[in-house]
Amino acid sequence: MQYTRLGNTGLTVSRLGIGTMTFGLQSDEATARDILDRVVDAGVTFIDTADVYPIGGSLETVGRTEEIIGRWLPGRRDNIILATKAVAKVGPHPWNQGASRKHLLKALDDSLRRLNTDYVDLYQLHSDDAETPLDETLEALDSLVRTGKVRYIGVSNFLAYRLALALGRSDVRQLSRFISVQPRYSLLFREIERELLPLAAEQDIGVIVYNPLAGGLLSGKHRLGDPTPGTRFTLGSIAGRYQARYWHEREFNTLEALKGLANEHAIDLVTLSIAWVLANPQVSTALIGASRPEQLQQTLAAADLALDPQLKARLDEVTHDYRFGDAVR
Repeated sequence: MQYTRLGNTGLTVSRLGIGTMTFGLQSDEATARDILDRVVDAGVTFIDTADVYPIGGSLETVGRTEEIIGRWLPGRRDNIILATKAVAKVGPHPWNQGASRKHLLKALDDSLRRLNTDYVDLYQLHSDDAETPLDETLEALDSLVRTGKVRYIGVSNFLAYRLALALGRSDVRQLSRFISVQPRYSLLFREIERELLPLAAEQDIGVIVYNPLAGGLLSGKHRLGDPTPGTRFTLGSIAGRYQARYWHEREFNTLEALKGLANEHAIDLVTLSIAWVLANPQVSTALIGASRPEQLQQTLAAADLALDPQLKARLDEVTHDYRFGDAVR
């Protein structure tokens, strides 16, 4: 496993992190614990979760993932960089979501209780909340850092201009600054290369990417037609989102070209896809996910694969159009 500093901080993270959104729905607790044990044994130190997980669930399942991690964590806390998120709807009231001071302070306390810890290393806004003034959100997060409950703050699913605006307000107000951004990024979704990654480079912001396998499409196991049962393309409340992102003839045609390159170089497509993400110098950490422990062999192998520059150039060429998205994606 390789390690790197996260943005302009002294915080060292593994270049592969484990995303946990399958824990508690796609994966039962015993399976989730096995997955965590295996990735930690492989050198992964970064665990990413969110208060709203497991993905595809409902208000009745929110917090279940954090609870599973919290029961696994005792005796391991000092060996882990733990990140969680808030903003998504986690309760029946209008104030049980968003980035208001009221919600964030309660959401963090709830996460700490479920995670069985008194602090998180990285607390992230799961998405942008345009209804709450940025200054209110930044002041609330700064207060959490000052209490010691949060070591660093970051964002996920932010447009570049909103992140730039937040950084500017933090600097002017002398408040804690976002040190990381967590966007979606893969061979089939490259839009962040146009504005977000250049901003991250200029501002020395760490980049933690999710969905490096395009929701599992880059596993190569799917065939165009009815979405595969038991996958994110058919899972509860998020099936429609994943189908809209990736379940299209264009993506399957690209997938065939990528399979050809993987076979030509005798590299598993999963390993190749994640290694391509890690080859971007702006990427600090790629979040891998699994619903079964046996899926980890190919993903973990990416940490040790130095991608040949000529092969990377061919992958870039095949997926060049994915730098320019459209409304559905």
